[in-house]
Amino acid sequence: MQDPSSNAASANVTWHAGTVGRGDRERLLGQRGATVWFTGLSGSGKSTIAVAVEALLVGAGRLCYRVDGDNLRHGLNRNLGFSPDDRAENVRRTGEVCRILGDAGVISLASLVSPFRADRGMVRALHEEWTLPFVEVFVDVPLAVAESRDPKGLYKKARAGEIRDFTGIHQPYEAPEAAELVIDSGAMSVDDAAAHVLDALRMRGII
Repeated sequence: MQDPSSNAASANVTWHAGTVGRGDRERLLGQRGATVWFTGLSGSGKSTIAVAVEALLVGAGRLCYRVDGDNLRHGLNRNLGFSPDDRAENVRRTGEVCRILGDAGVISLASLVSPFRADRGMVRALHEEWTLPFVEVFVDVPLAVAESRDPKGLYKKARAGEIRDFTGIHQPYEAPEAAELVIDSGAMSVDDAAAHVLDALRMRGII
């Protein structure tokens, strides 16, 4: 891992290295730390697929943790809204959490809209800095289909003017140009989608 001290806002902080490294933790767990980043419109099925992947991994004896965007907004990111700047900070904080978990040898399953390519690219760069695997999964679904599902009633509220800055209505969603995996959640079952994610992890030697 590179010393990230140069990225700190204050000059008076120093990275404190230990004697136990990621390899030691990964050997204990029998797996590689990594992040699977599910991105897509609200209602695309990101969180549902992540839940199914988590169940498969735990069932196979793998340590993983879902880092759900809505869940983080109940705590760590509770002070953030949905402006472009707040979305960028939401993604950055989530990415930092994921790479810490990855350094601990855990497989993180992050599911959040993360609509802008630049923000997702920044998270990928964070992982590359620490030589951690980053698997971007684009859960692809047309806006009309996502809106017809509307499991949380958010599209209805956005159309009624009760929610501002809503992706797909007020703000664009920038689809990935080179995701490691694309899942058409309108044509694929949740179980099949989860199996495809595990295949991607096996192909990369993460599990």
